[in-house]
Amino acid sequence: MADSHRQWSTHGKSKQRNPISRSRSELKKRQILSKRWGAPQFAYGSLIWKPEIEHVGERSGVLHGWHRSFCLRQLRFRATPENPGLMMSLDQGGECQGVLFELPEEDLETQLDRLFRREFTVKPNTNEPRWVTVDTDSAPVEALAFVMSRTSELYAGDIPLEEVADILARCCGHLGTGAEYLLNTVTQLEARGLHDPQLWRLQELVSERIGPV
Repeated sequence: MADSHRQWSTHGKSKQRNPISRSRSELKKRQILSKRWGAPQFAYGSLIWKPEIEHVGERSGVLHGWHRSFCLRQLRFRATPENPGLMMSLDQGGECQGVLFELPEEDLETQLDRLFRREFTVKPNTNEPRWVTVDTDSAPVEALAFVMSRTSELYAGDIPLEEVADILARCCGHLGTGAEYLLNTVTQLEARGLHDPQLWRLQELVSERIGPV
């Protein structure tokens, strides 16, 4: 990617502390519901091992044109303003193996409300809902995914893998460590027979920095 990573600033009041706009969240949710009721959700990271909403089935798929990337800067959750971290998002380019969760049609609006509250944790939004086409063993499937907004001030760009490993090995917040976040994702992908070479390499680098437990 052409974008270089941005310098971090931990001084002053973080915009991550601002509440989300309920009206904006509601509008996005309504747009999703009006387009397709009951379409699957494409999960690629923590939603695989910690789903926010109920699902009635799952299957693997490949999303082209997007890839997993630790491109979302974080000052809370698994980080602090004094020790900032990174979280995964879907960034432009490449491809991504992930999981399609089949959502129940019953009470879907309430389920989506919970999901949007999870994804829209800051203002303006860092993750944007988007309809994407995911290839499966049977046929392409239209699904709901949340992708990185490159206009966000928290977009970190393409950070070298070694630097990402340094950050994940040391960042920690009230939800746990960055290393745990990475390990959970790798473990859940592996359990489903999915392999992301860059993510596995990142896991090796983080393990080297942490050392034996």
